[in-house]
Amino acid sequence: MTVTAKKPNFLVIVADDLGFTDLSAFGGEIHTPNLQKLADRGVRLTDFHTASACSPTRSMLFSGTDNHIAGLGQMAEFASRHPEKFAGKKGYEGYLNDRVVALPEILKEYGDYFTFISGKWHLGLLPEYWPSKRGFEKSFTLLPGAGNHYKYITKDENGEFVKFLPPLFAEDDRSVDAEKELPEDFYSTDYFTDKGIEFITSESRNGRPFFGCLTYTAPHWPYQAPQSRIDKYKGVYDGGPEELRRRRLASAAKIGIIPEGVVPHPIKTIRKRWSELTENERKIEARIMETYAAMVEILDENIGRVVDHLEKTGELDNTFILFMSDNGAEGMLMEALPLTALRINTFIEKYYNNALDNIGKKDSFVFYGDQWAQAATSPHSMYKMWSTEGAIVCPLIIHYPPLLKSKQSKILDAFTTVMDILPTVLELADVKHPGNFYKGREVAVPRGSSWVSYLADNSDRVHQEDTVTGWELFGQQAIRKGSYKALYIPAPFGPEKWQLFNIKEDPGETKDLAETETRVLSELINLWAVYAAETGLIELGSDLFEKERIEGEENEVIYRTILDS
Repeated sequence: MTVTAKKPNFLVIVADDLGFTDLSAFGGEIHTPNLQKLADRGVRLTDFHTASACSPTRSMLFSGTDNHIAGLGQMAEFASRHPEKFAGKKGYEGYLNDRVVALPEILKEYGDYFTFISGKWHLGLLPEYWPSKRGFEKSFTLLPGAGNHYKYITKDENGEFVKFLPPLFAEDDRSVDAEKELPEDFYSTDYFTDKGIEFITSESRNGRPFFGCLTYTAPHWPYQAPQSRIDKYKGVYDGGPEELRRRRLASAAKIGIIPEGVVPHPIKTIRKRWSELTENERKIEARIMETYAAMVEILDENIGRVVDHLEKTGELDNTFILFMSDNGAEGMLMEALPLTALRINTFIEKYYNNALDNIGKKDSFVFYGDQWAQAATSPHSMYKMWSTEGAIVCPLIIHYPPLLKSKQSKILDAFTTVMDILPTVLELADVKHPGNFYKGREVAVPRGSSWVSYLADNSDRVHQEDTVTGWELFGQQAIRKGSYKALYIPAPFGPEKWQLFNIKEDPGETKDLAETETRVLSELINLWAVYAAETGLIELGSDLFEKERIEGEENEVIYRTILDS
């Protein structure tokens, strides 16, 4: 479908670990006027699903298919710790594999699109897996999953980069010497935006429509931002995470993001509650959250810079802008597991200063905990790395006036997934997916469905009621058909049995229907077996996680001790 005679541009903006209600457009208190403006002129989708972690979501975004097919069946950081399970297995390569054709490859080859990416990659560290090898003409990327937001490069006694948060950047086909080439005033969100605007105005674009990706590393830890911006939020979070959660829920319900009267999932935590903290501990926690808010505000400000540029050049209304988070808010419990081998606590203690008055500066390393994360993901259950809704339901804003005339400013609740983005973009670009073969190799066809008919008000849904969608990471399994979702969380994190929820009626996953809706559960368990077979998924036992869990909890305790000292 061609909405306009002129082919549209595409700008995909991905935030890293942003919470469901962080933005003002989704009920949050953080100052985000630019995304609010895009939402007011576009649409918000409230049942948009990703994977439960960053790199698997990115593989689904660029391939239109399941992460277990596209090469990120597990996060590479986790799979590398367990070669006995994953080494040499298809779908677990740890990079965007050649069993899929990437969206920029399709648009560049079959649509004559100019393609670029600026920001986080996380889909392969080696040069043969870089963005330049997957269809991006111009690229500036942080290759691993996280990095300092300022120019803060840590070295050991021998002058070698430490293994923790290495500054591994690539520009097009070359490695970037971060120490020499990054400016002294480098700040990730600002710099990635500068590069993005530079690419849009590049002479090599030569008048072609563009497909661009701004894949920010904000607000992923470590939380770092200018002190003046942090101070703007002083006092906002002094009531603690549960008070923030109440405010967010009320605001989200008032503007229609969540239904009135929804029952939120209760906060679960391994930490002390706000009421149990000392005065100093509360100051530290509030300051961490203030820093996080500052990062989100700066993210919004930079998105505004790009939108302003498109408006000044007359390209805004012909640019399909999509803003999303790559997964739910980060609770820093399960994410700590693949980092234990690097002894995260040792690196923080040695190379960073987390004194209260230093939080947010380039040599600080802080993250918020599971209670703040659940304030951001509520009413949904838990946060990043789980297969519950708190990890996989993310904010989504679309701005494209030619398509959204009848839906402008609306809040939409159709079930959608990150795999739908590729077929949506291809339909709007009037470009066909190559099918089962690309450049002499067999590739997977997309599992997602286009949103075009739904957004144009020609259909009341994207996916049919019998559509089946599955999720799995770290042994946590979920399968959904229609309104029902079956969930399996192995020990020690869950009951190690299948649970059943009606997600439409109970988005907080508070009422387990496994004992009363046995027929539905049986059907979904059978569908899980089909999904696992189709994707080549490797199922994991709980024994794999017991040692990881213990080490992860030890690191949490040690980290809190460092903060307190």
